[in-house]
Amino acid sequence: MKVHLVSGGCGFVGRNMVKRLYNTTKDNILFIDDLSVGTDPSEWLDQPMVEDHKGIKVYGTDTRLYFLKSDFRDVVHALARDPEYIKKTYGLDFVDFGDIYHYAAIVGGRAKIDGDPMMVALDLSIDAEFFYYITRHKPERVLYPSSSAAYPVNLQTESGAIALTESDIDFNNMGQPDMTYGWSKLTGEYLAKIAAQYYDVNITCIRPFSGYGEDQDLTYPIPSLAKRAALKENPFEVWGTGHQGRDFVHIDDVIDCIQLAMNHIHDGTAINIGMGKLTSFMDIIKVMTSFAGYNPEIKQLLDKPVGVHSRYCDMTFVENTIGWKAKISVEEGMKRVYDAALQKFN
Repeated sequence: MKVHLVSGGCGFVGRNMVKRLYNTTKDNILFIDDLSVGTDPSEWLDQPMVEDHKGIKVYGTDTRLYFLKSDFRDVVHALARDPEYIKKTYGLDFVDFGDIYHYAAIVGGRAKIDGDPMMVALDLSIDAEFFYYITRHKPERVLYPSSSAAYPVNLQTESGAIALTESDIDFNNMGQPDMTYGWSKLTGEYLAKIAAQYYDVNITCIRPFSGYGEDQDLTYPIPSLAKRAALKENPFEVWGTGHQGRDFVHIDDVIDCIQLAMNHIHDGTAINIGMGKLTSFMDIIKVMTSFAGYNPEIKQLLDKPVGVHSRYCDMTFVENTIGWKAKISVEEGMKRVYDAALQKFN
């Protein structure tokens, strides 16, 4: 039986990947997270914990879900020295990995990116340890999640925003990415290319745009806006003017695209994941408040960090390369998030 490894497996994207793998495969899944931002599996897994195996919690009656609470840097550093580290330390025969999904990263919405950029820069150390490991002990396939933050910020201004294409990142003609988070992801993309070209690692990179979903935490804008609408807050607060826009894509579509891309892309090529549509936060507020059935006064919080003005993508390359399009409309996805907020906060 294969073993898949998910780092950062208790964060928003990671836990959705863990659940998808569990529901669509019969493989073992080892997910690692220090829970500095992630949520304990007992809060989101619909499987019972059946055993504590020397510090690794085992979930599910078929004992296929294994959770290790640890800093992924420490684990991957140990694995690089000794690929039998998990086996020797925890008594589990997890030596060779099938797919590795590397979601471990320090990011917590705009407040963290702008408020503590040096902490976010620690992502460089996480990725350095990770790429060193995979070039020494090659898994079958690797996913490296980059970010739309890697794109040059001068292409995302109020007067000059364009639909960003994969070729807008050119390592021979670099632009300025978005803060230390963008720089770290850009560096990760470069290391992915090196891993594929020089070490023959099978690796896929993705640049997801503004992913959202029902179980995303309140440090991100969409669940926060949904909460305000569910509580019928008036005035309704929005960071900045609210006219800044993003390319919002539901997490279910993101996971679908990832799984398809890993079947087609193996050389470290990075692809966009988005709707290919620019939607402002004012537009989102209108949608959310229409669900709630009221028309509040909008209070603009102009002192809050907002990042670039307009960030959205061109999905032509993805459609032509792997034949994928997002299925969940912004309206349908936002309704799911609003309904979840309504149930949680009312």
